[in-house]
Amino acid sequence: MTAREMKIRQENRSAAVDYLKKAADNYEQMLSAFNASNWNAAATLAVQCAISSADAVCVHEKGVRSVSQDHLDVCDLVAQLPLEGAQEKSRQLRKIVARKNIVQYQCRSVHKVDADEMVKVTTRIYQWVLGCLNKK
Repeated sequence: MTAREMKIRQENRSAAVDYLKKAADNYEQMLSAFNASNWNAAATLAVQCAISSADAVCVHEKGVRSVSQDHLDVCDLVAQLPLEGAQEKSRQLRKIVARKNIVQYQCRSVHKVDADEMVKVTTRIYQWVLGCLNKK
């Protein structure tokens, strides 16, 4: 069996700041929702923040982002970045993205313990991306 080709789009590296802005907006709203005990919104915003953060760092480093229907492909793209911590952040991102369908499309509500874990992991991803973009 051959590896499937990842769908990516070339982006101007300067667009990384636009993806980072989306990530920042989602991050701030995620924290507000969490602090207001709105677990569903906090989890949904955690997913959006994590994906936008990944897009920002991928565009910044390689000038590409994932456009695959499978959001888990962005995790593989992050893992390929020549950055310290990329493998670990890819694994953390996979944890968040794997919950996307449960959080956004299933009828069950998100519980505090789940939202708490998603917010913590997303915060680690977002802060790592901020550090990567601010180093250069």
